[in-house]
Amino acid sequence: MDRRFFLLGTSGFVVSQMLMGCNSQNQAQFNVQLLKGSIPGYVVNQFRKTVQSEVNFKFVPVNQIYDLFKQLQTWQQPDANNKEGWSRLIPFRQNQKVTKSDLVTLGDYWLKAAIEQKLIQPLETEKIKQWSTLNPKWQQPVKRDDQGNIDPQGKVWAAPYRWGNTVIVYNREKLQQFDWQPKDWSDLWRSELRSRISLLNHPREVIGLVLKKLGKSYNTENLAEISDLETELKTLNQQVKFYDSTTYLEPLIMGDTWLAVGWSNDVIPILSRYPKLNAIIPQSGTAIWADLWVKPAGVEQSNLSSEWINFCWQPNIAKEITILTKTNTPITTNIAASDISQPLQNLLLTNQELLEKSEFIIPLSAAATQQYESLFKKMKNPG
Repeated sequence: MDRRFFLLGTSGFVVSQMLMGCNSQNQAQFNVQLLKGSIPGYVVNQFRKTVQSEVNFKFVPVNQIYDLFKQLQTWQQPDANNKEGWSRLIPFRQNQKVTKSDLVTLGDYWLKAAIEQKLIQPLETEKIKQWSTLNPKWQQPVKRDDQGNIDPQGKVWAAPYRWGNTVIVYNREKLQQFDWQPKDWSDLWRSELRSRISLLNHPREVIGLVLKKLGKSYNTENLAEISDLETELKTLNQQVKFYDSTTYLEPLIMGDTWLAVGWSNDVIPILSRYPKLNAIIPQSGTAIWADLWVKPAGVEQSNLSSEWINFCWQPNIAKEITILTKTNTPITTNIAASDISQPLQNLLLTNQELLEKSEFIIPLSAAATQQYESLFKKMKNPG
């Protein structure tokens, strides 16, 4: 599942219910559209108990972050999107009043486009008590200028509430004949894995892992300066059976491939069902993705929005999100190894040193983006 182009929702605990109060016209409303499976219903119920006033709650799960991004576009550009045929998917007619949600889930990859297209507005962090205690690693990616580029002095456009990694997942049964198990990106080049692995069909992820192997950053701006890069990519391509970002786990389960690079939110749900699979975070560090709360443009700033974000960042609630949705949260919690099943401990109990080696894939210049895309195309089709 391609987190950066499709970002399909994960299975697991889902806020499938709508929590409704008395439907009075004068009653306060709090509407949230969120990625399915990313917040447990238990957490929503706990939040409801903390709200003193009468509020009409509505939490609506959506399967894909792509659909949430399109919904943001629809609210701001209804005519343009209706011409594209999006209107058939909108739960209201054109002559009805459009009701925007107070908060929406968005993936970090989509943040630049949402800001550029003026789909969202900055958050009022002075109303979010926990913001000041948030680790700078999680503050920095959501501070952007008005074009959506990273800016340490920029406004705060989103609030991360859970995150995961790009990981290596492999078939333990297929590799037991060898005297090694994968530990780092460099293992993808082992001769035993020739034509036995699958990689994400994503230039920043694939070129990024090679850069990481070479001791460089995922966000290297000028690839021409990395002398060994093309040679490394050419050799890695010989190891690859196919590139895919959505159906890369089925061949691994069937034994058609022995190892895959994928996203933790895809990998984690299947580990308990298939004990022959194991997953690790590469020791050199990896890419990080995050799900964020954003506020649609034109929606009045609400105290409930700030309270909800703050609630998700409370250590005890962050712990519940981690355990029940099997992902990390940006808040330090006192999770013990016994709280998490064995297959997940390597992925959820990330040590601080490894976390520091990992990084978000951030927007690059148009020229740099073109470099990545051209080199990736050349890698897959050497000709």
